[in-house]
Amino acid sequence: MSSYAVTMLIAGLGIPILAALNAALGRFIASPIVAATILFSVAFSSCLILALITGPSAIKTAMSAPKHLFLAGFLVAFYVLSITFIAPKFGVGNAVFFVLLGQLISAAAIDHFGLFGATVTPLNMMRGLGIAVMAFGVWITQRAV
Repeated sequence: MSSYAVTMLIAGLGIPILAALNAALGRFIASPIVAATILFSVAFSSCLILALITGPSAIKTAMSAPKHLFLAGFLVAFYVLSITFIAPKFGVGNAVFFVLLGQLISAAAIDHFGLFGATVTPLNMMRGLGIAVMAFGVWITQRAV
């Protein structure tokens, strides 16, 4: 479990870096949409190489997956496009604050209802308080400037 936590911490560290880098690229080339396209091209190439190395048969199997599962691609595109457009105007910290707030709300709902096959973890008073404290902590970091 600790390796999972460390991996997710590293992923979390990367989100604001991704936002800042892609926003800077969007400003540099004067096109947030082209910056997002470049990001996705690099990401796609990286994932395709890893998929071909580690599980080429899964690529074929994926074609029979329920189509609604592919909506995740639209969500990541929305995230990248919105952060690339908004971060330069709103600030990376502010943009990521609202992303984190959205993640807390969404994650709590997904876990509470076991959506998309997630393990059910009911939202009780203690868990709700923990999420509220996390949200408040993130809010404080943006107000302490």
